[in-house]
Amino acid sequence: MDDDWDEEDWPDDDGVNDVVPCPNCGEDIYEDAQQCPSCGNYFVAPTSAWSGKSPIWIILGLAGIIAVIVALSGF
Repeated sequence: MDDDWDEEDWPDDDGVNDVVPCPNCGEDIYEDAQQCPSCGNYFVAPTSAWSGKSPIWIILGLAGIIAVIVALSGF
């Protein structure tokens, strides 16, 4: 059996090594990198439940929670 694989013979890694440009310096970095090796910029994913939500949805959600609390308290 021949172990010499051509580039196209390698199994697909499902995008594990995809590269994207660093938003700070523009150098190519791995998509899942936590820090750019060129400029040292850290990448922090938004972890807040409120990030990316429209203010109207936040207000409606809070109003719904308050309505449930009021309904369950018997007022």
